[in-house]
Amino acid sequence: MALPVLSANMSDEDMDMMMNNACDASNMLKALSHEGRLMILCHLVTGEKSVTELEELLSARQAAVSQQLARLRLEGLVTPRRDGKTIYYSLTDDRPKRILEVIYELFCTIEPKRSA
Repeated sequence: MALPVLSANMSDEDMDMMMNNACDASNMLKALSHEGRLMILCHLVTGEKSVTELEELLSARQAAVSQQLARLRLEGLVTPRRDGKTIYYSLTDDRPKRILEVIYELFCTIEPKRSA
């Protein structure tokens, strides 16, 4: 997919649409900019997890995990499901997975730079 080319002769409607899209993208990137939220999303890529499972996987307290999940819910990145007293979370759609794939490629698969 090619990136759009901004030009001085863009219509006001197109510019407004791009600004709204930039705002949405910025909010999503802000949500991803915390290592705890990023790790939660990494775990949810493999499937639905309960809050307790996420606590164990992250070695984090329930309050901290719940706080990060609340932010991810606010941004529409995760969806809760209640089963009795247990709340399960899953990715809302494919967007976080696609972004995580790029982050993984850029930060996790590159060989470390060697000093000369």
